[in-house]
Amino acid sequence: MLGTLYGISVGTGDPELITLKGLRILKQSPVVAFPSGVHGKAGMAQTIVEQWLGSGQVQLALTFPYVQDLVILTQAWIAAAEQVWDYLGSGQDVAFACEGDVSFYSTFTYLATVLQELHPECVVQRVPGVCSPLAAASALGTPLTVRDQRLVVLPAIYNVGELETILGWADVVVLMKVSSVYSEVWKVLQQHKLLNQAFVVERATLPEQVIYADLCDRPNLKLPYFSLLIVKVTQRK
Repeated sequence: MLGTLYGISVGTGDPELITLKGLRILKQSPVVAFPSGVHGKAGMAQTIVEQWLGSGQVQLALTFPYVQDLVILTQAWIAAAEQVWDYLGSGQDVAFACEGDVSFYSTFTYLATVLQELHPECVVQRVPGVCSPLAAASALGTPLTVRDQRLVVLPAIYNVGELETILGWADVVVLMKVSSVYSEVWKVLQQHKLLNQAFVVERATLPEQVIYADLCDRPNLKLPYFSLLIVKVTQRK
């Protein structure tokens, strides 16, 4: 008998955002995996779930480097997959705690894909949860979309030209992990007269959450990795 790999969406920071199903599987699994933190600190997912874990559960920190080099990333995914397979192959279920939602720009996707390529017999199940754009909208106290509004979500890798095009037809734009390109984005929003309809949310739902509304006088914000920007484009009319 093989174990099952569960991708558990644990939300954006608030431990109570995990679903009842996710929490049940998390508590029942003999092995709980999560991305390792950096500089010896616990990672986000581990921090979210640690209060729910028992002393008898194996905690498996997997290394996923924060780089764009596909060769390095692929090597890390393979190494992590084989670590997980050691437990699955012995019949133990593994719950992988994933910050946000497992199907939304998630590390879990790469882990599960590589694992099933290496071991096609592997069984994978996913438990959905709260992703960061929804958590950020909740923090702002506003709906993300209404009626027939068109929503665009851009990941961390986008260029200014792409953003310019999208602002021409989208009603709401979410820019994920905006910290590395914030200054360029600010200039584009200034040109389109959208700064007073733009909002930055740092670490949504965490105790240290910070919200910046009306970015007109904030061209040089120094943002952490877990930051996103929401633009309500249609409000300019």
